[in-house]
Amino acid sequence: HRGQGRSHTDRDAPRREPPAMNEPSVWSPPRLSMRWWPVFQRNLLVWRKLAIPSLLANIGEPLLWLVAFGYGLGAMVGRVPTHGQEVPYILFLASGSICMSAMNAASFEALYSAFSRMHVQKTWDGILNTPVQLDDVVLAEMLWAGFKALFSVVAILGVMLALKISLSPKLILVPPILLFAGVTFASMALVFNAKAKGYDFFTYYFAVLLSPMMFLSGVFFPSTQLPAFAQAITDWLPLTAAVELVRPLFLNQWPAEAWRHLGILAVWAGVSFWVALAFTRQRFRR
Repeated sequence: HRGQGRSHTDRDAPRREPPAMNEPSVWSPPRLSMRWWPVFQRNLLVWRKLAIPSLLANIGEPLLWLVAFGYGLGAMVGRVPTHGQEVPYILFLASGSICMSAMNAASFEALYSAFSRMHVQKTWDGILNTPVQLDDVVLAEMLWAGFKALFSVVAILGVMLALKISLSPKLILVPPILLFAGVTFASMALVFNAKAKGYDFFTYYFAVLLSPMMFLSGVFFPSTQLPAFAQAITDWLPLTAAVELVRPLFLNQWPAEAWRHLGILAVWAGVSFWVALAFTRQRFRR
């Protein structure tokens, strides 16, 4: 019977499944559904228990910047030229610092909190055992971080109104604009979250991206004071776009080139979300 059939050893050996050849690329388009909403709700329910400490943490530092620099340094600086007029430095600083606050709030949530849920607490693993897909989880984290930015913005804006720094009726547009900006910065932060092995990795994000944007995007001084080559770079930064949209509203003006600045935020948000999603898919396939 030589050559007929398989040997006893061959028949008993476990059959190996061939590797999946039709697995979609990590760079395939996002596959999204409304299943992101329960994930968002889950984060909201957990956050409600810590809402007051979170509020104090999110508005404490921006208000410290505002008081120390706005009133302290502002007394020496006086008035600052911007958007065709000279305004008190505290008004100039307030309109920039609220954008910086949205950036920081969204970034911290999409870095430290999201990393804790993804890697430390393994919350994402538990969610992925339900019909929720990874793409929906990443989308929910992005939108949740944008909401945290909105929460901080509304609280800080309320304090600024109480201090009568600006009473422009156009300030009603500040929250939706900075919600969009918060989603943009959350998308950027999720790129680093997907690649992080530990919390220390986020130092690179703050040192390479956030800190330069904070000082070069017109928050503390007019970006027109920068050299021409630096202006050519900072004009395309998302924080600059947010400041250029918000500061005129504090001055009771309409933003110039609003569609251009909104487009900059949209491109940063769209590209960053796609990259973050691809890196996160890659991480969960290991």
